[in-house]
Amino acid sequence: MSAADHPLADVGYVSLTTYRRTGVPVPTAVWVAPALDGSDHLVVITVDGTGKTRRLAQTSRVEVRRCDVRGRVKDDAPTYRGEGVVVRAPADVQEVRRAVVAKYGWPARLSDAVDAVASRVGIRRAPRAGILLRLEREPAPAGPSTS
Repeated sequence: MSAADHPLADVGYVSLTTYRRTGVPVPTAVWVAPALDGSDHLVVITVDGTGKTRRLAQTSRVEVRRCDVRGRVKDDAPTYRGEGVVVRAPADVQEVRRAVVAKYGWPARLSDAVDAVASRVGIRRAPRAGILLRLEREPAPAGPSTS
């Protein structure tokens, strides 16, 4: 099954929870898109070196829930557990970027335009990374996390 069939493939924002070394969860609101290669990955584009990429280097465990732009999650929003892997190779990051632009359109393209203008005036663009998410198809049972 492709990621386009995942229950979270069409939502606007998700709360991506990654975990500190201590096990403390850290949720972050992000855009998520199905990979365009037909795989079962949902993808996220981010600035490399952010907390989420550093935490994923320690543990690949993630939880993902539908949220609003501010990261607010409704109490009844189902949780999907899985794994996240950071990709940094330019071709991989470009594929993630293409998937995000395909889903979100001009708002996603706007960040590319801002980066282009910034580079022309000598502001260095922060490197990007992609996050490949492989999530369970069925939501986790309600209640506290057991993992």
